[in-house]
Amino acid sequence: MILSKRAEVERFIKDPAPDVRAILIYGKDRGGVRERANAIAVKVTERPDDPFDVALLTDSDITADAARLESELSSLSLMGGRRLIRLRMFEEKAAPDRAAAEALKAHAEGAYNRDAVFLIEAGALGRESALRAAAEKAKTGALAIPCYDDEAGDVARMTREALARDGVSLNGEALELFAARLPAERGVARQEIERLILYLGPGSGIVATPADLEPFLGVEPDASLAEAAQDAFGGRLKPAQAALRRAALEGEAGPAAVRAFGSHLAKLRKALTLHQAGAGLAEAAKSSGVFWKNEREFLRQARAWPLAALDGLNTEILNADRACKQTGSPDELIAERLALTVAYKARRLGL
Repeated sequence: MILSKRAEVERFIKDPAPDVRAILIYGKDRGGVRERANAIAVKVTERPDDPFDVALLTDSDITADAARLESELSSLSLMGGRRLIRLRMFEEKAAPDRAAAEALKAHAEGAYNRDAVFLIEAGALGRESALRAAAEKAKTGALAIPCYDDEAGDVARMTREALARDGVSLNGEALELFAARLPAERGVARQEIERLILYLGPGSGIVATPADLEPFLGVEPDASLAEAAQDAFGGRLKPAQAALRRAALEGEAGPAAVRAFGSHLAKLRKALTLHQAGAGLAEAAKSSGVFWKNEREFLRQARAWPLAALDGLNTEILNADRACKQTGSPDELIAERLALTVAYKARRLGL
């Protein structure tokens, strides 16, 4: 059985069904997989760190001893209560995958110790994985929980809840800014949130603003690219080219620059579409994710760029993206040429 909706997953983690003996949690976000597995572990056994109650295995253990998994699943807890067998599989190997699949199927059907819980953490399993198929097709006794990348709302909620536990918070704009900077890997994101809490001061009661976060966030290479795109769309070619070269020195290549131009175009397009639908231009800019410091310049550009011109420019950006992906292409020159094209059209519009 598959459990994929966030509400269903959270409900199961909070109170795991006692008739589910085998649980597969998988996904490319190892931090998210580990976090959910740890949350389930503390619910299914009273002593999740006790070696007498819990067995920790990896795919290497299965490869070295084929009978090890069956032996652990058959063993009883020496201290009484439920026994937990945790298997961590992050290497894409067919033999351990098949062995784990066979063990999961047999355990779900009650072949081993019925009071044992088989908890498996795995990477991004494809549809060819026997383990994934066994968990998803099980009618009873087993389930699969896929871990997808967190959406913006999930990241914001995770940040807000973590900060609230330590008596600090961010206002709306600061939360949006911080969440946008967080990496996709949940484990690393959690570390960044903890670092922010220490920066703000646990228990201080502060409601931080974007200005408060500036020293914490610092300047990143992608900030140079965003600046280059903004300058080009504002008709300022020389500053745009200077920002592109600064980003190149910081390690950002041509494809990332092209994406930054595409992102800025998408924000302008969204703002203009919302404005045409009746929203105020300033309100539309905020809804498009414009940083507060850039709002004035963004509004200047939004008043000058018509949607038709943006649609035509989108073709130029797509062509530049394709050119960057060709073998031996001069990425930096392609990005600078794109900046020249955008800035020229902006100047023609009066910017």
